[in-house]
Amino acid sequence: MPRTDFHEEKMHDFYFKKGELYCEGIRVSKILRKTGTPAYIYSHKTFTEHLAKLQKAFRAAKPLICYSVKANSSLAVLRALVKKGAGLDIVSGGELFRARKVKCLGKKIVYAGVGKTAQEIRDAIKARILLFNVESIPELEQINAIAGKMRKKVNVSLRINPNVDPHTHEYITTGKAETKFGIDFEKAREIFMDAKRFSNALVCGVHVHIGSQIESGDPFVEAFGKILEFIDELEAGGIKIKFLNLGGGLGAIYGDENPQTAEEFAKKILPIFRKRKFQLIFEPGRFIAANSGILATRVIYVKETDVKKFAIVDAGMNDFIRPAFYGAFHHIWPVVKNASAQSWVYDVVGPICESGDFFAKDRELPEMKAGDPLAIMTTGAYGFTMASNYNSRPRACEVMVKGGTFKVIRKRETYQDLVRGEKTA
Repeated sequence: MPRTDFHEEKMHDFYFKKGELYCEGIRVSKILRKTGTPAYIYSHKTFTEHLAKLQKAFRAAKPLICYSVKANSSLAVLRALVKKGAGLDIVSGGELFRARKVKCLGKKIVYAGVGKTAQEIRDAIKARILLFNVESIPELEQINAIAGKMRKKVNVSLRINPNVDPHTHEYITTGKAETKFGIDFEKAREIFMDAKRFSNALVCGVHVHIGSQIESGDPFVEAFGKILEFIDELEAGGIKIKFLNLGGGLGAIYGDENPQTAEEFAKKILPIFRKRKFQLIFEPGRFIAANSGILATRVIYVKETDVKKFAIVDAGMNDFIRPAFYGAFHHIWPVVKNASAQSWVYDVVGPICESGDFFAKDRELPEMKAGDPLAIMTTGAYGFTMASNYNSRPRACEVMVKGGTFKVIRKRETYQDLVRGEKTA
């Protein structure tokens, strides 16, 4: 079983009672009788409590906490967090559309990403977002030109690549020199010194984001220290910094990780920014969302070979790609415990025609049979948002649990959904 502590904080609201898995006040088996499988099931309380932990930990600095929409972009999730005071960190026109759908104020939206199109930039300016996080000189020139044509002035923050190793998976490392993200210090210095030529893109902020699922505070301290030295140089030359966006990256517990809590993180980095005047911005995603959801699936077959025992389930890598993509570990729980079941070693795999379609390998689990429902834990972040229709599979439904009630917040796709917009030759 996974940890249920979180440095003496509750990690999530999924628990067993009399052998049944619950989400908040509802039996998961009851939800599945209505929805079927596969199904993403979210805990409203876990989402909002994780946001509250950050708000409390950093209250002295009064930061703008912009939840990272890419972690879980469900409208119900976004609306729940916005109602609790969160802003939103977006990376596409589609995410801006979602932000506006849930009535997030433009002044609480920040826009990151290396490849903003002209139309996306125009839409964001019309929405009066707080600022753009800019990743290259051509992007800055594009924003300035578009804002000029629209007779608008927009705030811009330069994303600095501090060349710091966050000691996380290479695919979610974003602050090293060889990645596509950000601008090096020398180039950023040149931009700030020449900022007057960007008359409609007001270069008034600094942004840094070094990666995701970072367990220690040390890489953050190193990166933020470099950033503050850079800002001191700028301000000594008369350049005023209004915004400092510290990105996200706080880790979640998937297995036996030991990430810092919000309080521990705050105690480590807040002293660095004491007496500083700029507006701090954070962009947490995984920390808020990961432990807030599960993917419920069901065993279709149990297959035995001379070397393996496979539990073949009805969810696949198209539903949840993290194990195939990152080699990510996720605990798997039975939805209903069988006290007399023996333990067996299984590969838990899906029906997709790929050898990489697995959720666990050589995992000791209670003996399973066809029809048994399972819960793949910690799938609230980068779960449904990375799902696809590979193998022409309809995407799963999404469910939000709030106390003793639940609601389907996204219907399961149908075969007709798969071909919507298509035509035969």
